[in-house]
Amino acid sequence: MLDRKTLVLNRSWMPVTTTTVRRAVVLMARGVAGAVHPGTFEVAQWEAWIERGPDDVHRLRGIGFEFPVPDVIVLTHYNGFPDVPVSFSRRNVYRRDGYECVYCGRAPGAGALTLDHVRPRSRGGETSWLNCVTACVSCNARKADQSLQAAGMRLRRRPVVPRWPGGLDPSSLRERPVWHRFMPAKALSATLGESSA
Repeated sequence: MLDRKTLVLNRSWMPVTTTTVRRAVVLMARGVAGAVHPGTFEVAQWEAWIERGPDDVHRLRGIGFEFPVPDVIVLTHYNGFPDVPVSFSRRNVYRRDGYECVYCGRAPGAGALTLDHVRPRSRGGETSWLNCVTACVSCNARKADQSLQAAGMRLRRRPVVPRWPGGLDPSSLRERPVWHRFMPAKALSATLGESSA
């Protein structure tokens, strides 16, 4: 439960990042963040959240107290909006592509996916957002170190550099619909639409 994600809003209620419940609890205990009630949108500081937090949320239990786990916290002073690029990694490529093979469209699960270089490294292809895609094992083996044309294959969607607001990837947003109400509509549709474009 402590590693579960919590959405972090700046003082203007714009999403800036996610953090772990562990870190969210620390921020609340230090008085630099308040928890947002999912139904009423009221902001509660540490003691008020413990006393009057919502009943229908996960809870951390300790000796003599229960702490409702916040889905969303809002910072009391920070009003910036960091422009943090999404780090390139195998996992983030899978997230960008919706855990689907960009060649055949199958979603066999992360264990049966590979990272494929559209232009093979043996032919000068770079390891980058614009040249790497998610592929199932059989499509990757079929393509091998050939060009798309030589392999007789095509991409179902072109690789792009993801622009996830606050580092929020599409799979995180799909898993936590309570976060949608805090996302600007344009950013939300762009983020959720990326994996199905």
